[in-house]
Amino acid sequence: MATTRMILGAIKKRSFWHSLSSSRHGSTLVVAEHESGAVKPHSLSAVTAAASLGGGNDKSSVSVLLAGSGPSLHQAASHAASSHPSVSQVLVADSERFKSPLAEPWAKLVHLVQQQGSYIHIIAASNSFGKNIMPRAAALLDVSPITDVTGISDSHTFVRPIYAGNALCTVRYMGSNPCILTIRSTSFAVPQKSNNSKAEASISQVDLSNFDEDLNKSRYISQTSQDDERPDLGNARVVITGGRALKNSENFKLIENLAKKLGGAVGATRAAVDAGFVPNDLQVGQTGKIVAPELYMAFGVSGAIQHLAGMRDSKVIVAVNNDADAPIFQVADYGLVGDLFEVIPELLEKLPEKK
Repeated sequence: MATTRMILGAIKKRSFWHSLSSSRHGSTLVVAEHESGAVKPHSLSAVTAAASLGGGNDKSSVSVLLAGSGPSLHQAASHAASSHPSVSQVLVADSERFKSPLAEPWAKLVHLVQQQGSYIHIIAASNSFGKNIMPRAAALLDVSPITDVTGISDSHTFVRPIYAGNALCTVRYMGSNPCILTIRSTSFAVPQKSNNSKAEASISQVDLSNFDEDLNKSRYISQTSQDDERPDLGNARVVITGGRALKNSENFKLIENLAKKLGGAVGATRAAVDAGFVPNDLQVGQTGKIVAPELYMAFGVSGAIQHLAGMRDSKVIVAVNNDADAPIFQVADYGLVGDLFEVIPELLEKLPEKK
């Protein structure tokens, strides 16, 4: 009898640990951003990164956390459920408290969900959304985040750029769970929608009954956006960028006209933004947006190291500058030494209209 009880106990213990290891293998939480009923492309890149933590195994467990309120939240949840084969669960926090992306309530939400799910990794895109929330969430969880990851070697070894992208640093995470990451979305391509039928991931509500209602020290006032038909700078296939050499905001319309003709987005250097030619949401570079379009055209851009850090991953780089020694030519696939005030009008004249 004693032997039988020992055997049964060993079987139960083995089953328990097998169940625990199976549930936690590759267990990753993606903190996602959504808009107009769909998960944003930056967050879909984060899902791709999360899937790669399982070694490309589609059975790796990835949960997507969405928060907000209204019908668009639930539409985004349906989108997330079918966004990637690795997504096994979509967690929805439906509350007016998360309608705006304030760091305080969102970080508390991440902390709460981690307590409920015990995830090994928590990932978000390294954009304004992720940079705002994840450091505070890491502080609440008492772990050190690894930011701006561009490569994943294994579940605890990552590659990130340093010195404005001029060197790559391999980092091994040695801390306790969860390992918190922000990823550079341009380094993790969003997979094309598959036609193969696949059961959607389950969608469940986050239990907010224990959510702490501490008074936030910040409050949401308003959000403004430009009514623009051009594609978003961070996701555009074509980006046309102008520098300080354009001299004023009126001349910057040359860049805008060329972008319109090519169906691309408008970018700018920090010098052009600081001079007031364009708003700062168009800035490309280390302190602006990181882009990796199929075609990047730079006019009057010298190629400062901070700017190159934001566009060096572009597939094809074209540079026009009247200085033959400008650093931009060192990374350009095609370069033209010339006056942009002559080159752009000629391009506008000879390029066909975008259909």
